[in-house]
Amino acid sequence: MCGIVGYTGPRDCLPILIGGLERLEYRGYDSAGVAVVTGDSPDDYSLEIRKEEGKLQGLKDLVEAQPVSGTFGIAHTRWATHGAPNQINAHPHTDETDHIALVHNGIIENCDALREMLKTKGHTFHTETDTEVLCHLVGEYWDGSLEKAVAAALRIVEGAYGIAVISDLDPGKIVGARKGSPLVVGVGDGEYFVASDVAAILSHTNQVIYLADEEMVVVTRRGFRTQTLNEIPIAKDVEEITWELSQAEKGGYEHFMLKEIFEQPRCIQNAIRGRLEDDGWRAHIGGLNISDEELARVERVVFLACGTSWHAAMIGEYMIEEYCRLPVEVEYASEFRYRDPVIDGKTLVLVISQSGETADTLAAMREAQRRGAMALGICNVVGSTIAREADGGMYIHAGPEIGVASTKAFTSQVATLAVLTLHLARIHGLSDEPARSLIHGLRRIPDQMEAILADASHCRVVAEKYAHHANCLYLGRGYNFPVALEGALKLKEISYVHAEGYPAAEMKHGPIALIDENMPVVFICTKDRAYDKIKSNMAEVKARSGRIIAVATEGDTHVEGIADDVFYIPQTIDALVPLLSVLPLQLYSYYVAVLRGCNVDQPRNLAKSVTVE
Repeated sequence: MCGIVGYTGPRDCLPILIGGLERLEYRGYDSAGVAVVTGDSPDDYSLEIRKEEGKLQGLKDLVEAQPVSGTFGIAHTRWATHGAPNQINAHPHTDETDHIALVHNGIIENCDALREMLKTKGHTFHTETDTEVLCHLVGEYWDGSLEKAVAAALRIVEGAYGIAVISDLDPGKIVGARKGSPLVVGVGDGEYFVASDVAAILSHTNQVIYLADEEMVVVTRRGFRTQTLNEIPIAKDVEEITWELSQAEKGGYEHFMLKEIFEQPRCIQNAIRGRLEDDGWRAHIGGLNISDEELARVERVVFLACGTSWHAAMIGEYMIEEYCRLPVEVEYASEFRYRDPVIDGKTLVLVISQSGETADTLAAMREAQRRGAMALGICNVVGSTIAREADGGMYIHAGPEIGVASTKAFTSQVATLAVLTLHLARIHGLSDEPARSLIHGLRRIPDQMEAILADASHCRVVAEKYAHHANCLYLGRGYNFPVALEGALKLKEISYVHAEGYPAAEMKHGPIALIDENMPVVFICTKDRAYDKIKSNMAEVKARSGRIIAVATEGDTHVEGIADDVFYIPQTIDALVPLLSVLPLQLYSYYVAVLRGCNVDQPRNLAKSVTVE
């Protein structure tokens, strides 16, 4: 949530800051702003702020009309938490003296108490934000050193933050810090960067350091140093980013979401490459960091996830129970630590997060570890907090996902879980034939995905028939129940159509009351063990004049006699059907959103990485 970028070096910082925000706008687009220190000497240094509500273009128009130039500055694109998304609440914020500017991702939980304390010391506040309180707090501790003031302020702050701070009284310096919200430092040739996401700075450098929680960085043109909030120096390794900037660009597609839908065959190849035996049925997982002996002692598996990752976890639950015969639970990470979960040393906790920074999921993982469980992270972002703090893990290798509505991360998570299932199954005694079938099926998935995507135009034709409807039901059974949930989530996220997913049999326990000629119902009706049952559910909807859209297996002509429209997918084993059945639902949601005039990549009220609770 929100995007931060900062620069100090020999160049004019404004184009660098604006360019960085362009690559971060998917993380927040309620408002945007920059703070730049202008002037050539201490006598004429001046802190200049430009900010505007709405999307980044508003800020770009503002700085064109009111130019500002300097060699160091910070910038921000906002997803609103405290305070309405307007110009006055936009970042950067300044302190009481207007000599310190600060940008912030996260939530300061004790901001109300801090605000009242600062008021007693004569501070006046102009916004509703917790960020302004934090900036005033830094100013309150100012004694001539920016990093000392920031460290002192953060030692009494409660909550989550990723921040970058500058001052015209301490020129050329950027102070950054993080707790629960990512911050990365880019190392260039005589210039340095800070950002909340590597994408913001990758066009300038691929050499970075990652801050851990409660760490600070002090950056100048001469270099950087890292320390704790208690001002104890820390040594950090510089790491190299291996993916290319082109992976975070649209590449000729109208939207990032469409590009990422079409990237899925390659993403699945990346997720399984090098992890499956060419001869035999074993999975090889480098870097798992949990031994076979430890996994053999596992008696129970608990998934922790949110949103789309929670749907992938449900599919993982079905896989592990079917192939490993271990009991599995799927928990909303946001609820897990607010009760008294039963967790012990024989519990394997699988933590799924695309960003590896999801606040609820990270907090739940820490709670599970505190109770003695082994935690295995399944993430997309290298160097993320969950990847660092988990006891072991697997990367899904999907590449940067820019579209707010997750697509390729979902299927890459499912494919990665299939590989992990094979690994666990071998340890827990799975016979050869089911494993060979799963491996054979996984190897075929990329080509089968390509075949589905080649018929994307049919998804648009169907979308044109139903885009005007305000409601939709999604129904599935078994492995396709999570797909129904995911399909409904995609439709509501990007097209603002009210959509709900249910197990198909649950339709009779309430939702059937909604069905009439104005209610489209999406059935995932593939040739699996629940096929006959779900056909009966389709007949129940048809008898009530409902409009049926079906996802069916190629060659199934019977479904055509029931459904009004059909998306066909190739045949595969039950456990892998979600990798295929979700694709036409992603495309359908995308085209409905486009036809309704929605901003597909930046849906209202949403942001890509949820780093606040």
